[in-house]
Amino acid sequence: MRVIADIPHARYKIQIFLYNAKYLVKIELGQFEQTFKIAESDVNGLEELKRMVTDQLLRNSLERFLSMRADWEEAFKNKEI
Repeated sequence: MRVIADIPHARYKIQIFLYNAKYLVKIELGQFEQTFKIAESDVNGLEELKRMVTDQLLRNSLERFLSMRADWEEAFKNKEI
Protein backbone atom coordinates (compact mmCIF):
# COMPACT_ATOMS: atom_id res chain seq x y z
CA MET A 1 0.00 0.00 0.00
CA ARG A 2 1.40 3.35 -0.92
CA VAL A 3 0.31 6.94 -0.36
CA ILE A 4 -0.40 8.61 -3.67
CA ALA A 5 -1.91 11.88 -2.43
CA ASP A 6 -2.53 14.08 0.57
CA ILE A 7 -5.48 16.42 0.66
CA PRO A 8 -4.74 19.44 2.84
CA HIS A 9 -7.38 20.24 5.44
CA ALA A 10 -7.44 22.33 8.61
CA ARG A 11 -9.19 19.69 10.74
CA TYR A 12 -8.44 16.29 9.21
CA LYS A 13 -5.50 14.35 7.91
CA ILE A 14 -6.69 13.06 4.55
CA GLN A 15 -4.62 10.62 2.52
CA ILE A 16 -5.29 8.58 -0.58
CA PHE A 17 -3.64 5.20 -0.94
CA LEU A 18 -3.44 2.74 -3.81
CA TYR A 19 -3.59 -0.96 -2.96
CA ASN A 20 -4.71 -4.03 -4.93
CA ALA A 21 -6.40 -2.00 -7.69
CA LYS A 22 -8.35 0.00 -5.11
CA TYR A 23 -8.11 3.56 -3.92
CA LEU A 24 -8.41 4.00 -0.18
CA VAL A 25 -9.41 7.42 1.13
CA LYS A 26 -8.40 7.67 4.78
CA ILE A 27 -9.72 10.48 6.93
CA GLU A 28 -8.18 10.84 10.40
CA LEU A 29 -9.23 12.95 13.34
CA GLY A 30 -7.26 12.41 16.53
CA GLN A 31 -7.21 8.74 17.45
CA PHE A 32 -10.01 7.81 15.06
CA GLU A 33 -10.00 7.12 11.34
CA GLN A 34 -12.44 6.28 8.58
CA THR A 35 -11.47 4.58 5.35
CA PHE A 36 -13.44 4.51 2.14
CA LYS A 37 -12.47 2.00 -0.57
CA ILE A 38 -13.25 2.33 -4.26
CA ALA A 39 -12.07 0.29 -7.22
CA GLU A 40 -9.72 2.06 -9.62
CA SER A 41 -12.13 1.17 -12.42
CA ASP A 42 -15.02 3.01 -10.71
CA VAL A 43 -13.45 6.46 -11.11
CA ASN A 44 -11.64 8.29 -13.87
CA GLY A 45 -8.41 8.82 -12.02
CA LEU A 46 -7.07 10.48 -8.93
CA GLU A 47 -8.40 13.97 -9.64
CA GLU A 48 -11.97 12.69 -9.90
CA LEU A 49 -11.52 10.81 -6.63
CA LYS A 50 -10.22 13.96 -4.93
CA ARG A 51 -13.33 15.85 -6.09
CA MET A 52 -15.45 13.24 -4.33
CA VAL A 53 -14.01 14.36 -0.97
CA THR A 54 -16.58 17.12 -0.57
CA ASP A 55 -17.53 19.36 2.33
CA GLN A 56 -20.66 17.25 2.75
CA LEU A 57 -18.64 14.03 2.98
CA LEU A 58 -16.42 15.64 5.61
CA ARG A 59 -19.42 16.95 7.60
CA ASN A 60 -20.88 13.43 7.60
CA SER A 61 -17.50 12.06 8.63
CA LEU A 62 -17.43 14.45 11.58
CA GLU A 63 -20.80 13.11 12.73
CA ARG A 64 -19.42 9.56 12.54
CA PHE A 65 -16.28 10.60 14.42
CA LEU A 66 -18.43 12.02 17.22
CA SER A 67 -20.44 8.81 17.32
CA MET A 68 -17.25 6.74 17.31
CA ARG A 69 -15.89 8.74 20.23
CA ALA A 70 -19.11 8.28 22.21
CA ASP A 71 -19.05 4.54 21.51
CA TRP A 72 -15.42 4.31 22.56
CA GLU A 73 -15.99 6.27 25.74
CA GLU A 74 -18.84 3.92 26.62
CA ALA A 75 -16.72 0.86 25.85
CA PHE A 76 -13.87 2.30 27.89
CA LYS A 77 -16.10 2.30 30.97
CA ASN A 78 -16.21 -1.51 30.72
CA LYS A 79 -12.45 -1.90 31.16
CA GLU A 80 -12.82 -1.87 34.93
CA ILE A 81 -15.72 -4.31 35.16
